[in-house]
Amino acid sequence: MDGWLKNKFVHGAFMVLAALSLGVARSGATTFTASLDRDTIALGESATLALTFEGSQPKGTPQITSVPGLQIAYVGPSSQFSFINGQTSSTITYHFSVAPTHVGIFTIPGMTAMVDGQPLTCQPLKLTVTQPNAPPAQAINSGSEIAFMKLTLPKEKVYAGEVLAARLDIYLRDDVRNFANFHFTATPAEGVAVGKMVEGGRQQVQIGSRLYTDIPLSLVLNIVKSGPVSVGPFTADALIVLPSANRQRDPFFGQFPDAFGMFGGEQKQITLATETLNLVSQPLPAEDRPANFNGAVGQFSMAVSAGPTNVAVGDPITVRIQISGRGTLDSVLLPDQPAWRDFKTFPPTQNLKTSDALGLQGTKTFEQIVAPQNTDIRELPAFSFSYFDPEAGTYRTLAEPPVQLAVQSAGATPNPVIAPPNTPNTPAPPPRDILPIKEQLGTLVRPGAPLLMRPGFLVAQGLPVLAWLAAVVWRKRADHLANNPRLRRQRYVAQLLREGMAELRRFAAENKSDDFFATLFRLLQEQLGERLDCPASSITEAVIDERLVRLGAPETTLTGLRELFQLCNQARYAPLRTSGELAAVIPQFENAVRGVQEVRA
Repeated sequence: MDGWLKNKFVHGAFMVLAALSLGVARSGATTFTASLDRDTIALGESATLALTFEGSQPKGTPQITSVPGLQIAYVGPSSQFSFINGQTSSTITYHFSVAPTHVGIFTIPGMTAMVDGQPLTCQPLKLTVTQPNAPPAQAINSGSEIAFMKLTLPKEKVYAGEVLAARLDIYLRDDVRNFANFHFTATPAEGVAVGKMVEGGRQQVQIGSRLYTDIPLSLVLNIVKSGPVSVGPFTADALIVLPSANRQRDPFFGQFPDAFGMFGGEQKQITLATETLNLVSQPLPAEDRPANFNGAVGQFSMAVSAGPTNVAVGDPITVRIQISGRGTLDSVLLPDQPAWRDFKTFPPTQNLKTSDALGLQGTKTFEQIVAPQNTDIRELPAFSFSYFDPEAGTYRTLAEPPVQLAVQSAGATPNPVIAPPNTPNTPAPPPRDILPIKEQLGTLVRPGAPLLMRPGFLVAQGLPVLAWLAAVVWRKRADHLANNPRLRRQRYVAQLLREGMAELRRFAAENKSDDFFATLFRLLQEQLGERLDCPASSITEAVIDERLVRLGAPETTLTGLRELFQLCNQARYAPLRTSGELAAVIPQFENAVRGVQEVRA
């Protein structure tokens, strides 16, 4: 009994001391500080922002003020509790990832948080973002570089509108046991649109005194402007595994370096960067430019067929044009054909089939309906297509000979007359000159209102008039759309945006990051292409400064578009985002679209 009382006394005394200690902790001052794990980083790297509360904690997660040029994302909290010399202290830290979108010096302003009903303010922070650099040649040849990247271009002389198949090589030293979580953090290109990337076969190469594994990537570069252009530096992050020092000394696992690379390995996060390649893009020459040239750049061939060739005036003839070769096939359009003035033409349909992984080579097929307007037409005039050959530095024109036609009048054909059967053996009935008088008159009825006064008859007579008016209105509207391609494209893009917004919300809810940003980038291209009256495939971030600034677009719209393009570029190789982060991009995209639609080109 005495032992039980003693234990109860000790337990009660401990609870009293703990309560007094907690009371002292709560009565102390609460502090709020902000810090960065690094104040200087290279573009493509990220820093960690820590908001620390000591003594108490705020209600909810602190909100970070948006900083242009920085992408700040919440990572999660961490907490710490200590009991020293009878004093207790608690600390909670909220961690944020800070990723810059361009080089510069950024200021994260001081923030205010409400803690126990009192506002607390932390100091502002500065973050310096420098340009990443590729390793020097001496370090590569000496074998001291664990991994590095190298970007090469197939040619030095380029033209505006030309597409190139560049090569990016990732080299891993022979002691790298695993290579994972590779993603690009930045793919800057001034005057160049970076397109599809395809990985090739890996191979072993000797560089200096060490063996390296070469991982080649082929990528599409579309030169979108003339003058100085640059590509890079491309930056990327990856996680590699190196053999640890303890494992190398192990007598058993040391003899199985490849099979047991996962045992005793040392993980290391690395940042890779390429050099910046500078080129001068030459404008397409104005001299000897064909009249029907509409921007096709590459090397092409053409085949044209038409049918049927025996038609009446107004009958449809299907003209099939196949353009094959290598170049900007996705942006190839049919040129105007002035010689087809005696034909009524309809908008063509198109189908693109590529024959290589990068989509630079293939065949684009157009089918266009034309209708002859008179019987004097004897042939479908020759079809011509002009393009610029960047290899030869000159324009070329492809032409197919005329197609012979037989055009007949579209007059009405009289209905055939069916003759009565000729049966000479059957005698004809005698004529009846006098008919008998009708003896029974039948039932007498009161005559109704005249047909002309009946409502149903009047309504029936008005229906053809209403149908004719509806046909006239529909035809006027169709002709208006046919003669106004800008309006036709505007309506098409509006429909595309309505459908695309539904897809964005669905992809965000399903957390499909790749599909979300691919759709977002396509909608940005279509909206900007419609507003600036240029092909959607040629739209890149460069049009913001080249076109929208000159058109007087609001600064908020320009900033929003830049951030959206950066998100799309980074999302191509960045880790997946959460559904909440994807959904937060949709209102920003809607605001940018409304701003673009207010711009008058």
